[in-house]
This record gives sequence, C-alpha cells and structure tokens, in this order.
Amino acid sequence: MDYQQKRKIQFWLKKPIWTYIFLGVQTIVFVLMYLFPELKIESFGGMYGPFFAYYHEWWRLFTPIFIHFGLMHFAVNSVTLYFMGSQIETIYGHWRFFLIYLLSGIAGNLASFAMNQVGVLSAGASTSLFGMFGAFVILGFHFRNNPAITQMVRQFSLFIVLSLVFGGFDTSVDIWGHVGGVLGGLLLGNILGLPEQRGNFSIHQRIISGMIFIFLLVICLLVGLKKYGLLV
Repeated sequence: MDYQQKRKIQFWLKKPIWTYIFLGVQTIVFVLMYLFPELKIESFGGMYGPFFAYYHEWWRLFTPIFIHFGLMHFAVNSVTLYFMGSQIETIYGHWRFFLIYLLSGIAGNLASFAMNQVGVLSAGASTSLFGMFGAFVILGFHFRNNPAITQMVRQFSLFIVLSLVFGGFDTSVDIWGHVGGVLGGLLLGNILGLPEQRGNFSIHQRIISGMIFIFLLVICLLVGLKKYGLLV
C-alpha cells in the first residue's frame, strides 16, 4: 500500500462512515418503497407485533429502523441523522456509534412491541435517533464540570422532553419507540464510554448499566409476549 492510498484511507476513516451508511440504506429502502409499492416493504419489515410474536420474525427488531412512512417522515429523520449522527459518531467513534444506533433502535422497537396496542404497525429511524440523543445526554453526567458540554446537554434534554410531550398527543407518533430509544441510548452511552476517556466512566457504572439494559430488553420482550397470550 503506497502513501497516497494510506492518506485516502485515513481521510475516510475520519468521516462519519456509519452515518453515511445508515443514511444510504434508509434512502435505498425509501426509493424501493416508492418505486415498487407492490413489494410491501413496510408490511414485511415494520414492527408488527402479531407477526413478531406468533411467527418469530425477529428481523422486525432492526429492519423498522430503515423504513419510513411518507416523504416527510423520511426527510425529517434523514436530516436529523445526517447532522446529529455526524457529530455523535465523531464524539463516540465508529464502532461505538454503530452499536448505539442499532442497539438503541432495537430497544425502541422492543418497547414498541411491549407497550403499543395490539396490531400497530410502526417503523422509522426515530428509535435510533432518540438513542443517539440519549447517548449524548449521558455525557452531561460524566463531564458536568465542562460548561460547553453541559450547555449542549441542556439543549438536547429540552428537545427530548418537548418531543416526548408533544409526541404523546400525536397518535401517529410511536411514543414508546422514542422512550425505549432514549433509555437505550442513555445506558449504551454509559456502557461504551468515549475513546481515550475511559477514566471518566466507572467500571461499576458500566456493568450496572449493562445489566439494566439487558433487563429492560427482557422485560419488554416478556410483556409483549404476554400481551399476545404466549405467556401465562
């Protein structure tokens, strides 16, 4: 590998690669949904409790992250992912951001499965986006002596609270998916920590956060299965 190739690799590694990839995937999915509605991608890949519970379609835990209902839904989530994802991936690094985005999305979809009414079809990147917000907010706890971070965390926290409050009055919003995503992001941010900043993250807090995260996932799964009559 010559010097120029190494420089190109280093250049791209500094970019928010996973943000671009996630954005690209949901764009491709949206275009396919628009051009080929007969594929019924939203029905096959959205979080639909009965099929998840009765037919064991486990892919519905993560495929809803990349599916959107309509242009506005897609556009708002895509713009948010592009601007906020780029910043948060830069802060956490590539592989941590990858885990935060997907696992908080899964947490949000499990919360949706557990708490939404029977037969609700839900999808959208907002479960993962709220997970990103949660992962950023937890930094306010670990870097509470940093005025710049504290100020940004306050703004994010206000945005999250307002979004959840207004979302609670909008029947088209999967509020439980948002709540699950935020909680997942908060815990995952605490578990994974920041590159070269592990001293600011207590190992005990990280272990406890990991246990709580797994516990919440299991509880959501059990509550959902019981709702569909699969547990006594």
